[in-house]
Amino acid sequence: MLVLVAPGQGAQTPGFLTPWLELPGASDRIAAWSDAIGLDLAHYGTKADADEIRDTSVAQPLLVAAGLLSASALGDLTPGAVAGHSVGEITAAVFAGVLGDTAALGFVRTRGLAMAEAAAVTRTGMSALLGGEPDVTVPHLEKLGLTPANVNGAGQIVAAGTMEQLAALEADKPEGVRRVVALKVAGAFHTQHMAPAVDKLDAAAKSLAVADPKVAYVSNRDGRTVSAGDEIVSRLVGQVANPVRWDLCMETFKELGVTALLEVCPGGTLTGLAKRALPGVKTLALKTPDDLDAARALVAAETSAADAAGAV
Repeated sequence: MLVLVAPGQGAQTPGFLTPWLELPGASDRIAAWSDAIGLDLAHYGTKADADEIRDTSVAQPLLVAAGLLSASALGDLTPGAVAGHSVGEITAAVFAGVLGDTAALGFVRTRGLAMAEAAAVTRTGMSALLGGEPDVTVPHLEKLGLTPANVNGAGQIVAAGTMEQLAALEADKPEGVRRVVALKVAGAFHTQHMAPAVDKLDAAAKSLAVADPKVAYVSNRDGRTVSAGDEIVSRLVGQVANPVRWDLCMETFKELGVTALLEVCPGGTLTGLAKRALPGVKTLALKTPDDLDAARALVAAETSAADAAGAV
């Protein structure tokens, strides 16, 4: 079974959208989305520097647009399941047919602006902890007043809180943690610091046209599959102030019988986690259009295997 996944904030790099805009129709599509949400996606994806695309209100719609654009370049695709990490859940909602692409980009634009506003209240951030065990790391973070905002599996937890709390973590790492790496994000996402953004997202969600998912949608909240579109959108609203449990998502992939995982642009982060947590599962990350042929071959092989299994 093929799982299609979308990365979250921090995966963006300067100029990463440039080669994708050379594909037929890509520039027109990005221009239409840019007009719809009032943000020049082409500029930010090709010419902006690292600081500009670190801005939450820019990074989030840029990531969703890149994910949708890269997936569409694969042609018709029906994965066995979809999931996204943090803002990638909105990309995944489009893959599942829950939201239309333009509506999703409008929603994520609201999300990015609301979260940026919430982040401006207090200087906060996020840091990845490499190594360690959750039963040791989590109590240590809580002792420092930090939130385990992303529990990513494969030995990685992301802590979130004030800059002072993160500095204390640098000086006092949990037992077994090898490194603490500051992430390219502008706030303590998935914590109580983002609570002000929830009401704004809830208001925006009321105008969305929502459908039930056409494929299994695996939620960050608890790793469960969600079969009702309204519940998926409700989870997207609350998700900004609640931890991401990507470890539980990967456990569900196992239960569903995952054999291959394909990560849309800017891919790499989630395939890296899968290589460690899902041994034996084929993985492929879409980084540039040069990866499309290999991705199409992977999709074709998985489709053939699924068809053969269904015929038995």
